[in-house]
Amino acid sequence: MVKTTIKGASTHALGIKDKVWAAGAHHRETCVKTLRDLLSSWVTSLMTWLVIGIALALPAILYLLLANAGSLGGGFDGGARINLYLAKDQNLLSLLAEIRAYPEIESAELINANDALKSFEAETGFGNILLSLPNNPLPDVIEAQPESLSPAELTMLVMQLEAVTGVERAAVDLEWIERLFAILALGERFVTTLGLFLSLGVVLAIGNTIRLAIENRRAEIEIIKLVGATDAFVRRPFLYLGFWYGFGGALIAWVMVQLSLLVLSGPIEELLNSYQNQFFLEGLGPATTFSLFAVGIGLGVGGASIAVSRHLHTIEPT
Repeated sequence: MVKTTIKGASTHALGIKDKVWAAGAHHRETCVKTLRDLLSSWVTSLMTWLVIGIALALPAILYLLLANAGSLGGGFDGGARINLYLAKDQNLLSLLAEIRAYPEIESAELINANDALKSFEAETGFGNILLSLPNNPLPDVIEAQPESLSPAELTMLVMQLEAVTGVERAAVDLEWIERLFAILALGERFVTTLGLFLSLGVVLAIGNTIRLAIENRRAEIEIIKLVGATDAFVRRPFLYLGFWYGFGGALIAWVMVQLSLLVLSGPIEELLNSYQNQFFLEGLGPATTFSLFAVGIGLGVGGASIAVSRHLHTIEPT
């Protein structure tokens, strides 16, 4: 009698390295496939990207305009120059060193009376009138640039400098600075509030788009769940879909911001140059650009996650 042996199915456990490689390969494949799917229906995708781009570009443009407007006060953080009018017959270099020794003072420059008179003649054209005066009516001045201070701290510093021996008067337009700070603070809150509402709109728009994508692939999802696909496996394509929606929207927002700054730079620079010389409108720097794309991608993935968590669990094979 011949004895036969029947072998059953065998299992093979994958190592950690194989699992990591397989997961990475599936991530790359899913990432590329979702981008191809979006580009294959580029008209519909472009409409969604435009909606996201406009929602991201509007607060970004307002933020940049607000940051540039802050330069009217000597910088967005609140710097303001203090003019110290000096008494006659003072040791100017000693006074300048004393003012520079204050920890709140970043820099200080001495403008002597003769230089101030020449500058005044050049700017006003009143040279003949000034020559008829017996003495130079202008005092020596120390122009001090303090650190970024609040209006209350700046007021305290002005009082301290005015008490220095040899300083007759310290002048700074605190009322104008306080008003500017109040306007900038209001603008910051407005931009923040607007950004939050528009971000909510982006999340809802992406969430609705992902919900429609889930419904269109309902039959496919039921089949792959039937053969044992995990929730993470099913969820992955839709998360990458949200990633590409956010990335594309941020890219369009970046282009919109650059075009808007190109159009607005001339009138804005002309306006701000009436307050200070050689002003140049600052655009999107590397840090701001990175933040814009990070926000766009974060909103895209966040909106996709919300839609997937709400709708995917309702689809089960029967």
